[in-house]
Amino acid sequence: MNLKETLQRMRDGRVYYCNSEELMQKQLECMENIYDYNATRPSEQEKRASLLKKIFAEIGEDGYVEPPLRANWGINTHIGNHFYSNFNLTLVDDTDIYIGDNVLIGPNVVLATANHPVRPDIRRKAAQYNLPIHIGNNVWLGAGVIVVPGVSIGDNTVVGAGSIVTKDLPADCVAFGNPCRVHRKISERDMIFYYKDRKIDIENL
Repeated sequence: MNLKETLQRMRDGRVYYCNSEELMQKQLECMENIYDYNATRPSEQEKRASLLKKIFAEIGEDGYVEPPLRANWGINTHIGNHFYSNFNLTLVDDTDIYIGDNVLIGPNVVLATANHPVRPDIRRKAAQYNLPIHIGNNVWLGAGVIVVPGVSIGDNTVVGAGSIVTKDLPADCVAFGNPCRVHRKISERDMIFYYKDRKIDIENL
């Protein structure tokens, strides 16, 4: 199987072998940029911004990732405007990850598009398949969230810390658990209170 066909299979959900020399060399080139990003000093904000544009397929205005960043490729991840991720973001982006605007990601979050067949004989040979992840606008993923291949998360949804998201989540909800489930819809109360009976008081500051 040549590199062109392998890259096509990576994107369309078919099984392929992920250990070809050509593929691994192409991946190594991407990982060099990620290494450079993680080696930057906190004062080198302009350098970080420049490297993020090289690492990702696209990243909008005011995007920031707290190092260290881990990614299989980087170039298969598409990020909107005003993005923030805390440290130890892991992107298993062997196919596309789409992240909308104003997305907030806590520390130690994993977004994984890659999977392996259960069948052991081809798995031994590094057989793999990938399914894209879609994350909508204004989503917040709490610390330690894991999103598995093929999952979509709707706009405005909040995913609680430590959740494992194995199925699509609708827009405008609060979800958590293992496996992650919708707990409730975002309501008018959320517009007034930020924690139990504590009122939001910064709008007019």
